[in-house]
Amino acid sequence: MSRLARRQWIAIVAIVVVALVGFSVYRLRGIFGSDNELSRPGSEALENTGYNPKRVLFEVFGSPGSTATINFLDINAQPQRVENVTLPWSQALTTDDPTMYADLRAQGDGSIIGCRITVNGIVKDERSSNHVNGYISCLDKTA
Repeated sequence: MSRLARRQWIAIVAIVVVALVGFSVYRLRGIFGSDNELSRPGSEALENTGYNPKRVLFEVFGSPGSTATINFLDINAQPQRVENVTLPWSQALTTDDPTMYADLRAQGDGSIIGCRITVNGIVKDERSSNHVNGYISCLDKTA
């Protein structure tokens, strides 16, 4: 056996080194967590449960008998336009999304115009203008 070891010592050392390096790599991967499988939630886990819905109320008010053209973003952040509507005007939206970008703009033909955004009964933004044919905007980025 010693005669074989003298002849093949380079091969034996190479096998021992490769085994030690392999074991070391295996242990390091276990320590740093690269053997852990990644798990991602399926699409059904991302579905909204409907818990705690938000009720957003857009309101535009002004001089009695005046009309306005109103632009707002709906619950899908798509622009909506209502033309020549008699004031006061309101639009209620309900969403289960965690946030909603609430944007309301109006221009009226009276001497006073105002807007208000209310979320779950709390006024988030309210503005008014006392100019003839006034333009007004209300915004809440975190509704």
